[in-house]
Amino acid sequence: MILCIVGPTGVGKTKLSIALAKKYNAIIINCDAVQVYKDLNVGSAKIKSEEMENIPHYLIDICDISEEYNVYDYQKFAREILEKNKEKNIIFVGGTGLYLKSVLYDYRFQEENNLNNDYSNLTNEELYNLVLKKDPNTKIHPNNRVRLERFLNKKDTTIIEPKPLYNHLIIGLTTERNILYQHINDRVDKMIEDGLIDEVKKLYNKNTNSRVLKSAIGYKEIIMYLNNELSKEEAISLIKKNSRHYAKRQYTFFNNQFNTNWFNVDFNNFNKTIEEIENFIEKNKNSWEFFF
Repeated sequence: MILCIVGPTGVGKTKLSIALAKKYNAIIINCDAVQVYKDLNVGSAKIKSEEMENIPHYLIDICDISEEYNVYDYQKFAREILEKNKEKNIIFVGGTGLYLKSVLYDYRFQEENNLNNDYSNLTNEELYNLVLKKDPNTKIHPNNRVRLERFLNKKDTTIIEPKPLYNHLIIGLTTERNILYQHINDRVDKMIEDGLIDEVKKLYNKNTNSRVLKSAIGYKEIIMYLNNELSKEEAISLIKKNSRHYAKRQYTFFNNQFNTNWFNVDFNNFNKTIEEIENFIEKNKNSWEFFF
């Protein structure tokens, strides 16, 4: 049985995953694009070792922040875990929808077949302009020649017939928008209290060219503060704003890309929510119509 726990940031996915893993003797596979990186702990709300309750967790802390890691890598490693654990119950948990879909559906990539074009005769500016044509939203710095050339030498990703490959059930957690936004705001305040600024400062001083540091919500805003581009208050406010916007995008993706079974979270009695979801799983875990 493959269960997938999805939904916006700050809605209780981790807590639910632990409860369901204990009930179904399952392993857990992280599906958060930031939590795959080592040392990005506070800002990603990464589960602590003592919170795992001896349940095997995969694809957490598997690469350094100086490394490139993308959906192709995630698909490859996640499917290896699925193959090695065919006889076990598996729970995916996280809010990176594209990562999850790349594993469960027939997404085929060509990125491993790199080109070998010679760009030695081009300036950094010319390289950067070529990258912009391929990806107008690129996060690569104009002077990072190595990454510019590497990006240009990658073939375009190809998706062929994105049909489901694995029997799976999607569980989505949701709540009223005003409640969610307040939880997100409170969560950001707790991250600041838990040392997010010190975490970013320590990492940024050693990895100034890290893509994930400059792009991940909670990290990029603090870097702007450290660079005196924002005040501390402005940076915190921007983290909250960007997190709320990200939550909207997550809802859109999970509504449009999956057959998601949504459950309203009772934050005052989360055990009630867990019980409701467990009852739903028991009734429907053998019904194919709920899986695709």
